[in-house]
Amino acid sequence: MSRDFRLRPLSDLDNHTEEKSNLIDRRDFLRYSFNTAAGGITMACLGSIGFASLLMGQPEASGGDSAVRFWVPTGAEDTVWYGDSHLQPMSYDAFVQASANSNTGMTGAQGVWSGMPVNVIYVPDAENKNTATAANKPRFQYTDGYNSGGKYVGSGYEIYENQEYAALSIHDNLIIVFSRCPHLCCIPGWQLVTNDYTNDSWEAGGTESGGNKLFCICHSSRFDPTAIEKNSMGRGTPFQYIGIKRVGGPAPNGMPLVPFVLNGDMIEALPDFVDWYAYCS
Repeated sequence: MSRDFRLRPLSDLDNHTEEKSNLIDRRDFLRYSFNTAAGGITMACLGSIGFASLLMGQPEASGGDSAVRFWVPTGAEDTVWYGDSHLQPMSYDAFVQASANSNTGMTGAQGVWSGMPVNVIYVPDAENKNTATAANKPRFQYTDGYNSGGKYVGSGYEIYENQEYAALSIHDNLIIVFSRCPHLCCIPGWQLVTNDYTNDSWEAGGTESGGNKLFCICHSSRFDPTAIEKNSMGRGTPFQYIGIKRVGGPAPNGMPLVPFVLNGDMIEALPDFVDWYAYCS
């Protein structure tokens, strides 16, 4: 599935595109992207670049296009499967190869897209969805979403039934998750720590059972990347979104999906729902 796409330049940035690239290193990423104590974007550091340009990137600039790039956390170079690929564009084949080394066929990686933290998760849905549900046979599940007050919001099936969400339709066994925890805006990760929630196992139902959860090390919120739901954001001004389910911890709800296409073998994210990713600003 491929779609030609290029971000438009931001008109108020024309005088700055030659002065500073929006490709940021790990130190700047931590400084710009999140402040876990305050849970907010550090706006003062951005200067003339502006929040919008960091969020959306600049065309033809290094790291500022629609490419999703690997983000190797400092100290994890020797422990994650993509440890030698920091800031390299993500390829679909890399995930297919990595999944072959998994007990469940699932794999994932931390990433960055135009300055925003994401996780890209591979689930062998096509291979398993027409088989009997069983442990360690993961597939995407479409669940009902309820807000933090227990009110029904909608169904994950709306990803196919509602034309508004058509760009999010799951394909190629992949999803991209915008990875800012709705609790205090920390960045959950894929198997960066070892515990019962992150081990390479899977159980159906979108519950805390089984592993392969996105896990926030700050306050232990857990998210099931195979459980797709419609919900209402419990942080900031409420809005409805399609995303993955929170299954435990203090986060009020899950995290939204990011639509993408495959441009050849390259994974490219799309800005169709970029307003969903500003709840920590």
